[in-house]
Amino acid sequence: MSRKKIREYEEIEIKGFKFPNNGICYVNDREVKIKNAIPGQIVDIRVKKSRKGDKGQVINLRKKSEMEIEPVCEDFGMCGGCTFQHIKYEDELKIKEKMVLGLFQNIEIGEYLGINESPTSEQYRNKMEYSFGDESKEGELALGMRKRNSYYEVVTSKKCNIVDNDYRTILTSVLEYFKNSGETFYHKNKQTGCLRHLLVRKGDNTGEIIIGLVTKYGLDEKLLEGFKKILLDLTLKSEIKGIYNIVNKGVADVVQADELNILYGDTFFYEKLLDLKFKVNIFSFFQTNSKGAEALYEIVNDFIGDTKDKTIFDLYCGTGTISQIVSKRAKKVIGVEIVEEAIKDAKENCKINNITNVDFICGDVLKVIEEIKDKPDIIILDPPRNGIHEKALNIIINYGVKNIIYVSCKPTSLLRDIEIFNKNGYEVKKLQLQDMFPKTYHVETVVLLEKK
Repeated sequence: MSRKKIREYEEIEIKGFKFPNNGICYVNDREVKIKNAIPGQIVDIRVKKSRKGDKGQVINLRKKSEMEIEPVCEDFGMCGGCTFQHIKYEDELKIKEKMVLGLFQNIEIGEYLGINESPTSEQYRNKMEYSFGDESKEGELALGMRKRNSYYEVVTSKKCNIVDNDYRTILTSVLEYFKNSGETFYHKNKQTGCLRHLLVRKGDNTGEIIIGLVTKYGLDEKLLEGFKKILLDLTLKSEIKGIYNIVNKGVADVVQADELNILYGDTFFYEKLLDLKFKVNIFSFFQTNSKGAEALYEIVNDFIGDTKDKTIFDLYCGTGTISQIVSKRAKKVIGVEIVEEAIKDAKENCKINNITNVDFICGDVLKVIEEIKDKPDIIILDPPRNGIHEKALNIIINYGVKNIIYVSCKPTSLLRDIEIFNKNGYEVKKLQLQDMFPKTYHVETVVLLEKK
């Protein structure tokens, strides 16, 4: 990189914040994005100029922002799990609100209903996917969250405050067990080692928990028996409902199962949301903040309104959580999801809750919705982070329904799709934010679209 394109500047004030997690400042009237910077900070920065936008790096913090507080978590800054441990929660909400509204500044919004805080801003996560690695190159075995900007190094956060004490107890006990076992973590470049991940999922409202150990290959039976024993001997508030070993023979750093060995109990637990009971399997998609999910789904219910004679399509329905929650407000609900296992779970959960007016279809939304004989009165969209395929959007628009409710965890994808809806006669009638992920820059956005 030419030195002409890299410059250092002193005493620069961070003026704003843009998605996803970029502080904004201005140098010579050019906007500079700086990851993890907070509005109000005075910093010295190194700037790399680019046609795609100037990017900066803080090289010295001269003055903290008035928003900043002492982080509760001692590992904040190293750990890649959180971004906002060092600011007050009310300021975090303001940042998220300004971030989303900034994206929507050129979209006409009928009614903005504000941002709802998470029912709890600490100990809210019901799922953690811990990684095995080392604390530093060639260091001792670690288990926890990846360090910022690192593929292998891991922070063992023994005081992490986005989970409750059961998670911390499980984490430290499993780490100590495998440190004493001599097993090493899987290093994908070297193709050595075995230990990959520890998956912990819990029903926040039921107190049921399942624990999965992900390895490169099957471990010795005695070692797995010892792993099970140390977990069952723990004193926890939760009840362990299942322990299992997942063998992932692939190279990618993801949790997937080539083999599944049940060591104890089952591979699922139950959770309750808004008086409904849900069976959640190992790989089921389920909101990671149970109480926040209840608040989110109440927004969806409010946007539907008081009606019981409508047919509702719930597209990208996952395990059918929304489908079942809105079923009381519908004559019929049809959920569509491409993941076969999710549809199986959805159907089973309907039986558990004695819901009879919901049907589920397994298939790609793009291919399936044209084959459905029923016509929707309301469409609910809760797509993956990258939004909706443009061809599927056109098919959805062609239904010509009066109201569409769009739930999004990535506001930039939502904005792109809304611009297409706008061009086809839909306007944003209502917009509301629900914080589901305290201490991070993520936020859920719910939009009610109405055909003009």
